[in-house]
Amino acid sequence: METRHAHSDSDFAKQMAAGMEKMMRDMHAARPTGDPDVDFLAMMIPHHEGAIEMARLALVHGRDPATRRLAEDIITSQTVEIQGMKRRLEMLRGGRDSEADFPALGGTRGPAR
Repeated sequence: METRHAHSDSDFAKQMAAGMEKMMRDMHAARPTGDPDVDFLAMMIPHHEGAIEMARLALVHGRDPATRRLAEDIITSQTVEIQGMKRRLEMLRGGRDSEADFPALGGTRGPAR
């Protein structure tokens, strides 16, 4: 009888663990600046990149249609959010901190005003 769950030594488990390790390493690689907004964005970008990698692995290895749709949605939404966070981080680091310049993230709150 075939088991539905992967063993911890499966390719999926190994790739997932490697992705998590990279995400944590990249999150902690951002040197703290003392500016909570900059530090938050600098750590959230690799966090979202890690989520995209996890979703990609779910698409490669998973078979459940609903889970695969969720993984696709995660890739799409977090890619947009990463783009917005990178733009905002660039603005903050460049001294442009006006909320009017805030790039819309395309998230649940809709466009920025």
